[in-house]
Amino acid sequence: MPQTTGVAAPSSAPSVTTTELDGELLDGEFMELVAPLRRELTAHCYRMLGSVHEAEDLVQETYLRAWKAHERFEGRSSLRTWMYSIATRACLTALEKGKKRPMPTGLGAPASDARDELVVREEVTWLEPWPGAADAPDPDPAAVTVGHESIRLAFVAALQHLTPVQRAVLVLRQVLGYSAIETAEVLQTTVAAVNSAMQRAKARMDGQEMPSSREHASLDERSQQLVERYAKAFERYDIAEIVSVLTEDASWEMPPFEAWYSGREQIGTLIATRCPAEKPDDMRIRWTVANGQPAFGLYMRGQDGVHRPFHLQVLSVGADGIDHVACFFDRTLFDRFGLPETL
Repeated sequence: MPQTTGVAAPSSAPSVTTTELDGELLDGEFMELVAPLRRELTAHCYRMLGSVHEAEDLVQETYLRAWKAHERFEGRSSLRTWMYSIATRACLTALEKGKKRPMPTGLGAPASDARDELVVREEVTWLEPWPGAADAPDPDPAAVTVGHESIRLAFVAALQHLTPVQRAVLVLRQVLGYSAIETAEVLQTTVAAVNSAMQRAKARMDGQEMPSSREHASLDERSQQLVERYAKAFERYDIAEIVSVLTEDASWEMPPFEAWYSGREQIGTLIATRCPAEKPDDMRIRWTVANGQPAFGLYMRGQDGVHRPFHLQVLSVGADGIDHVACFFDRTLFDRFGLPETL
């Protein structure tokens, strides 16, 4: 049964040790203090960048910077806040090139006709899904829990349309619960500039539900039944059943293809005319979790009878059914999500 829980992409802290000097903190001890923050720092960088592998690289850079500067850490803020400051500034430096990672729905084009030819946009650097959920294990009681809502695909996709500074301000204030003063210190700017950036960020995010610190450990029973019906329908290649679980205005997108589709009829036509499956059992699934949402790897049967990775589906479930499906055709994601190479 699909659950919206999971683990983030595994990563280990840098191994750094030196000899202890009288009264001074060992580098190894310092790394032990900051190592538990790695998971939530990676989620933070992912929100900023929209890329898991880039986020991991920047967290590694954050730890290196912190290790080099830890003797200058004066304790005026918490160690956690200090690490977030380093990570955020590293993200802003990385974003100076102005690169955004959109989804097809964010390119500005209207919904496509499912009968049109599929076009791959190779020049676009697409948003990547996040393996698992983003909750921080055993968080500091004073810290805002980094929950599933703050890593949801729609929220991260919307962040990509903000300027880097707006993105940083919104994440620091809305997701992490920093005050305007604390945010200004992190970004080395003024409170007035932070408030202005926050106001503009919220205006650009109009219509996008802001994350809260509430935890959503799993889907409710009805939602679980919906996604299970949907997935089993794929394994039977039952298009009518697939479509019946979607909302009337459901959307479907599948990077690296530039088109996106709206409504049950269009999505049904797309699956019927573009999916290479021909009969039941041509497709099989393996459940996983992406961005704190139900997801599965879809495997397609080859001529040799072996099922191999086809795409990764990430589902958004609303009150009336599945309202959004994102299909990622990057097959390297299967390994990142711990999914087998073949079935």
